[in-house]
Amino acid sequence: MKITKFIIIIFIFFSFFTIGSANDFLEWKKEFKEYALSQGISLKILNDLIDKSIFLPDVIKYDRFQPEFYEDTKTYIFKRTSNKKLIIGKELYNENNEIIDKISEKYFIDKNLLLSLMGIETNFGKYVGKMDIVSSLATLSYDKRRSDFFTSELITLLKLVDEKIIDPKNLLGSWAGAFGNFQFMPSTIDNHAIDYNGDNYIDLKNIEDSFASAANYLSNLGWNNKVPCFYKVDLINNIPLKYLNTSAKKIKNKKKVKYFKKYINNSDFLNKYENLNAALVTPDIDIVENSNKYSPAYIVFDNYELILKWNRSLRFALAVCTLKGKFSNEL
Repeated sequence: MKITKFIIIIFIFFSFFTIGSANDFLEWKKEFKEYALSQGISLKILNDLIDKSIFLPDVIKYDRFQPEFYEDTKTYIFKRTSNKKLIIGKELYNENNEIIDKISEKYFIDKNLLLSLMGIETNFGKYVGKMDIVSSLATLSYDKRRSDFFTSELITLLKLVDEKIIDPKNLLGSWAGAFGNFQFMPSTIDNHAIDYNGDNYIDLKNIEDSFASAANYLSNLGWNNKVPCFYKVDLINNIPLKYLNTSAKKIKNKKKVKYFKKYINNSDFLNKYENLNAALVTPDIDIVENSNKYSPAYIVFDNYELILKWNRSLRFALAVCTLKGKFSNEL
């Protein structure tokens, strides 16, 4: 099976990768400090944070074995949109409805979307991560798979601390270097986060700053409350495969909904969206061995693509919009 082979390959790679990594990491830290100094990071911050950072082998393992890479769509969505999660989200909203509604109205972002994102990212703040994100980002910067990306994120994080925008005592988060209720990467904090409560720090673990920052980010991305996210559809079998998107890297072959209707069984429910831009997504083809080429299938709209900018995963975006729909029916 594809998934079993993938796990074996990851295990073999990880076993070889970790040999000698710790010693090489020390040399990498010296070189990184020189580069960081050239980027304007103070020596004090580098001594305080980079010198104390450590190589984290588990981070490499997690990077190679993300659930987006091996779970089928049905399983992925089911795990992340349970009734239990809905109950927890409703409780959080009832406790903070005044501030959440105020932020939702200010930024024109549906409160149900905000709750959905927080629920899937951190189970409403219950799992914000316990890893030292400096060490996580340093490990991933040292690694070769996406070194340039994580080096840039680490430099940004150090600048945010250096400029006293975020508290250096508050640097625990995910293995990938994200932290807070909505799991912002440093570059997202730099570009979109807000000190909403005016305490001179951006604290993404409190309700005010985190919800306002998430709403501001979605607003900047261009979220439109009047446009749907996706609909599950039943495709006919003669649809050209070029129209089926299986990768989140870039959604291709977008057309007006009215063009795709001829490839969708019982498509009358899409009549009111005929002139909207859309694309077709079949997430399981590259993940599940012997999967049906045409199922599960979804017609997705511009808002769906915006969620992909938040997290480049077809399944993540589907789960977010599914949970959003459940909250819409409850609140």
